[in-house]
Amino acid sequence: MARYIFITGGVVSSLGKGLMAASLGALLQARGFKVRIRKFDPYLNVDPGTMSPYQHGEVYVTDDGAETDLDLGHYERFTGVSARQSDNITSGRVYRDIIAKERRGDYLGATVQVIPHVTDAIKQFALADQGDHDFILCEIGGTVGDIESLPFMEAIRQLRNELEPDQTVSVHVTLVPYIAAAGELKTKPTQHSVRELASLGIKPDVLLCRCEHPLPESERRKIAQFCNVRAEAVIPALDAPSIYSVPQQYHAEGLDTEVLRAFGITDSPEPDLANWEDVTDRYFNPEGEVTIAVVGKYVGLPDAYKSLNEALVHGGLANRVKVNIHWIDAEIFEKDAADIAVELEPMHGILVPGGFGERGSEGKIASVRFARERDVPFFGICLGMQMACIEAARTSGIEEASSTEFGATSEPVVGIITEWMSEEGLQTREAGGDMGGTMRLGAYEAVLAGNSHISAIYGGVTQISERHRHRYEVNAAYRDALESQGLIFSGMSPDGLLPEIVERPNHPWFIGVQFHPELKSRPFEPHPLFAGFIAAAVEQSRLF
Repeated sequence: MARYIFITGGVVSSLGKGLMAASLGALLQARGFKVRIRKFDPYLNVDPGTMSPYQHGEVYVTDDGAETDLDLGHYERFTGVSARQSDNITSGRVYRDIIAKERRGDYLGATVQVIPHVTDAIKQFALADQGDHDFILCEIGGTVGDIESLPFMEAIRQLRNELEPDQTVSVHVTLVPYIAAAGELKTKPTQHSVRELASLGIKPDVLLCRCEHPLPESERRKIAQFCNVRAEAVIPALDAPSIYSVPQQYHAEGLDTEVLRAFGITDSPEPDLANWEDVTDRYFNPEGEVTIAVVGKYVGLPDAYKSLNEALVHGGLANRVKVNIHWIDAEIFEKDAADIAVELEPMHGILVPGGFGERGSEGKIASVRFARERDVPFFGICLGMQMACIEAARTSGIEEASSTEFGATSEPVVGIITEWMSEEGLQTREAGGDMGGTMRLGAYEAVLAGNSHISAIYGGVTQISERHRHRYEVNAAYRDALESQGLIFSGMSPDGLLPEIVERPNHPWFIGVQFHPELKSRPFEPHPLFAGFIAAAVEQSRLF
């Protein structure tokens, strides 16, 4: 049976529990163990699918179509283990399922309560789908003391009692703030956080202490004494120059060693970190740099495009160059057309990412036009591909070309998908239906045209599988009009009905895709589209 590592956080939010879980998973994996990482989110949304990116960052999509927390992206990028629906749960999903059972009469008239019904559901989620994994890491969202996280903490407490003594370990991520006026690191917040956790019946085995300055040995011993852990199990976690140096940094401080020691495992071989050493070498020792403009609508919050940001970095790693990302709010191009040349002229590549709604759409279309006319490498993702198609349609003389997402239009170059085929069979949707979980989600195949640029990028294959998250689709009825303007449909769904990829063969690098390739990019395996896009940007930089 798998061993469990429960990861909690205290003092404040945003301490990096997700990155810590991903790094610990990577270190255990580098020692030869099989790992899986899960996220428990206390909020009442069923999933983050309908939440604003400004509220919760990007929505990460798995192959099996789950809309999940962005931390699952960290897990996948650091371990290479594809996440599943069974790796993310929310309070909303737990309560929805329990209420559905109660309405059906499954509880045979019993009073439905937080204990045992809610906690049992959480435990069942934690214990399900173990496979042959050696370790399952469970990250609990939020901060110790939050009302909404109490059922999850109680479920952990129960699991630690019910499983074997050497089968669970608790890791608590906390903060040791630096008070500039006093010139000191303060351990009291950590003490209070551990005391709060202990009051819930959970004793941490390892403490990961986030701090801005080195943690003196005296403070480390003080924390150990007050928090009832070994001094070696108090792990300093200073800010790192890159997230990709975090696994090596945590290993140097002894995180993985102390976690294994807490399990009674003292004979594990040292981790093989050669891949991580190569990644950090490429990151910190680039041989050039390029600047990429990302023209979007959620640019005020970097986490809204987390996977995209990392995939661009991966493209830089593949080409051994530093990628400078210039985030541009698409709306500024709608206010003053002169801004387009000022902002985009210095760029070596232009990327228009996914998004929802009309706001900023004309600015994105203007960016597509600039890239097309100036021969600047262009990459359109999801909505970005749709904007490229609308721009081409308007260039062909269809002046009213638009998307039905933006309102009624006489020229619906982009429209809502009413049906499509999936592994479960025919999927149908209505324009006025529920928003949550109703999009074309997860992995779908696309057939690539022979002798196309996209086929060459993917190594000559004729069929690919990529992750989707969209409700609207380019209308294939406009194919002839678009191809007359040089925008070729080089990838289609296997049934030939849904456009998946467009490209301009006579442009240095112009590709739009309906899927989200950033979700499958890894530091060790940069996605070929991002590697190709950055390579084109490097060529563009040489023309300056």
